[in-house]
Amino acid sequence: MTTQSLYLPPQFACTDVARAQALLRDHPLAQLVSVKEDGEPFISPLPLETAETEPWKILGHLANANPQVALMKAQGRALITVMGPQAYMSPSVYPDTQRVPTWNYVTLHAHVDVRAIDPAHEKDTLLKTLIHTHEPVYAEQWRSLSDKYTAAMLSAITGFEFTVTAWTLKVKVNQHRPEAREALRLQCSAGGDLAQGLLKWMDE
Repeated sequence: MTTQSLYLPPQFACTDVARAQALLRDHPLAQLVSVKEDGEPFISPLPLETAETEPWKILGHLANANPQVALMKAQGRALITVMGPQAYMSPSVYPDTQRVPTWNYVTLHAHVDVRAIDPAHEKDTLLKTLIHTHEPVYAEQWRSLSDKYTAAMLSAITGFEFTVTAWTLKVKVNQHRPEAREALRLQCSAGGDLAQGLLKWMDE
């Protein structure tokens, strides 16, 4: 499903929701975007948990001190952006010289409806979901903390359930230039982790 929040030439469009969800799982620290009354954006980085549900839902939380909590409660919608693997692409991958450099990347934009999660037991469930994903062994330590301490921690945050209403997955890996494919693979293989992360998307 596409929207107009991202420039998307057709050769870079991916409509596979499973791949969009996989990108968020692999790169969970997203950017949450709201628009203030003056028209200026307000953006918070936050880790997110994707649920493979229909409709697609995403979970996360923010500190109550963050003004975006009130913004989202008032507006009921937001934009989530995710940047996946990315790397510079040298024109040396081409067999001729009339080419220019570019940048390859994978990114997701998800427009969401927002539901605030305020009850303490629901926020506790949300945190345990995140713990299970990122550090399961910490669950025992969380359970061992005093009720007073965990109550204070839970009261300081608001959880959110984001229901995806539209999404755009842009996969820009030079797939429309088959003459450069093998040289580009070699270039990415010799690069850092992010460049090497593009290889999976190129192959898929």
